[in-house]
Amino acid sequence: MPKSENQKQKLLCLKDFFERETDEDHPAAMADIISYLAAKDIKAERKSIYSDIQTLQDYGMDIVLQKGKTGGYYLASREFELPELKLLVDAVQSSKFLTDRKSMALIKKLEGLSSRHEGSRLRRQVVVSGRVKTMNESIYYNVDRIHDAIADNSQISFRYYDWNLDGSRHYREGPYKASPYALCWDDENYYLIAHSERHGLTHYRVDKMDSIRATGQERIRTEELDSLDLASYTKKVFGMFNGDETTVRMRFHRSMAGVVIDRFGHDCMLIPDGEEHFCFTTSVVVSPQFLGWVAGLGQNVRILYPESVVQEYRDLLEKTLSQYQTE
Repeated sequence: MPKSENQKQKLLCLKDFFERETDEDHPAAMADIISYLAAKDIKAERKSIYSDIQTLQDYGMDIVLQKGKTGGYYLASREFELPELKLLVDAVQSSKFLTDRKSMALIKKLEGLSSRHEGSRLRRQVVVSGRVKTMNESIYYNVDRIHDAIADNSQISFRYYDWNLDGSRHYREGPYKASPYALCWDDENYYLIAHSERHGLTHYRVDKMDSIRATGQERIRTEELDSLDLASYTKKVFGMFNGDETTVRMRFHRSMAGVVIDRFGHDCMLIPDGEEHFCFTTSVVVSPQFLGWVAGLGQNVRILYPESVVQEYRDLLEKTLSQYQTE
């Protein structure tokens, strides 16, 4: 490529240089900048580089001159700070709905938002291999299709499946049809909150959806959907299991306050009951998942009301215990 054409890329190359090669701990001397451009067959003098840096600063890049023997120019601020990128990397690598391959590809792109020096620090914290991950690579694109359907106010059709013992897919009778409302990330899985003519307000695991297609038919809107509080919905629906919504009153040992707040939020009302306990009343979907959560807290919690839920919990415990009784 002729040198004259390379010269036209000078500003772009300088922009790349400051983004990838510099940070507060790695300022670049003028000699380093000149050498970098020379390696790309771009001739530059100090005076022209000073002018180019000023142009980049006017453009909005926070390029700072650090004075001193070990000083130089560096990009002081970016769209994402390193702690923010670390949080995003943690989210990606811990997400069950992303495959190993897609997780690594996304983390690689996140590294590109930092300098190469900071990128190496992100790489050191990556542990993806061996984690429980989905086998469905298409979930990444399913989410995009659902978002598009919501934006276009369109119903969708799709196939829905479960896993067989041999790891193969077992498709339920369908295809399914629903009006997508929102996507929700709960218990490390992605769910679609939607309206189904058959089930009303319901939800689907996105990683178990296949062949998603926008039908072009306008979504069905209901008063329940329009007034839906997603945060409240996910508090009530444990593990996104369906069931009957019921007002439940429980008595906890005071050591369980953090557990209750973590699950139901800081705005929940914990009413003291003696010196060692408190009571808590909330509306939940009573499902095996909810009862399993209660069982996991052992003697630190007791369901007080209603009696129907108390009896349902007793039945669960008795059936579970019966599996371990000897003849």
